[in-house]
Amino acid sequence: MRKIIALIAGDGIGPEIIREARQVLETVAGKYGRQLDFAEVAGGGAAIDRFGEPMPQCSVDACLSADAVLLGALGHPKYDGVAPAIRPEKGLLKLRQALGLFANIRPAKLIPALKEASPLRADIRDRGIDFLIVRELIGGIYFGKRKTEAIEGVMTATDTLTYSRPEIERIARVALELAAKRKRRVLSVDKENVLDSSKLWRKTVTETAAAYPGIALSHMLVDNAAMQIVRDPAQFDVIVTENMFGDILSDEASMITGSIGLIPSWSRGEGKRGLYEPIHGSAPDIAGKNLANPIGTILSAAQLLRHSLDLEEEARDVELAVEGVLAAGYRTADIAGAEDRPLTCSEMGERIRREIL
Repeated sequence: MRKIIALIAGDGIGPEIIREARQVLETVAGKYGRQLDFAEVAGGGAAIDRFGEPMPQCSVDACLSADAVLLGALGHPKYDGVAPAIRPEKGLLKLRQALGLFANIRPAKLIPALKEASPLRADIRDRGIDFLIVRELIGGIYFGKRKTEAIEGVMTATDTLTYSRPEIERIARVALELAAKRKRRVLSVDKENVLDSSKLWRKTVTETAAAYPGIALSHMLVDNAAMQIVRDPAQFDVIVTENMFGDILSDEASMITGSIGLIPSWSRGEGKRGLYEPIHGSAPDIAGKNLANPIGTILSAAQLLRHSLDLEEEARDVELAVEGVLAAGYRTADIAGAEDRPLTCSEMGERIRREIL
């Protein structure tokens, strides 16, 4: 089985964390006799420097030819003054649209060895944190029509939130199918008591779920959901919601697990191809210093193995290796205690590779 993985190192610490994730993939592939080929693809500021744009068509074509895409991080302060159309982050939006990635999935899972890092009370975190947020990614208010104009002498801004039934159906199916492989519970989050878009959202999700009789569906208003994530995260399995709500709730969920450097995410469309990336940024202040935490990227690579390549055993091997290294007390600087000797980025990658073997 020959599979192609497109690697977009990007900016800041991106090249460092992608290097470690690639070596982990090579290690687990060698252990199981899998054939993985890698295509290095320019994106973000690195692509601006080379091609004058953050995601040239040659990069898009390389990703379309691959079975999956693994991304490091995009963005750097030196591009803050450039035109919005060519900022590094615009490259990611272009790639999402080109690949048809309408669903972003972000896990919130507390690793036992790091439970003390969670800001939640012990009695809350000890009940467990292990759920997914499924966010609609290319619709809603972020992609709606917008304008700023003077109305009767007063500057007025308008942003349009629009969802169609097919857009809601397809994101609901993603959540329901993921739940079928987990605890078989889906919570749909909306603002149905106020917004017409949420009324359609709730009605459509309910009707779509009727085709999944083994899945328990419930609904919650977004303000209550934000409270419940910190009050009792153990109640959740899969949460599905629209773009802006998902943006906010997934950031909240990432913080209750203790470290932003550990959390993977992935985006997918109708097929198997997906885009996998850690949720943290490019951290230009530590770029090139071998200080970055590669675990979020390595765990993103594990999700790539599972969801795009159907290599469940290999994915679990990577996850168990990460858990084993952390349980043994190894830490990078971002999660180290005062008495710990932090590992460098490359040392952490090496420890995880040893654990796999």
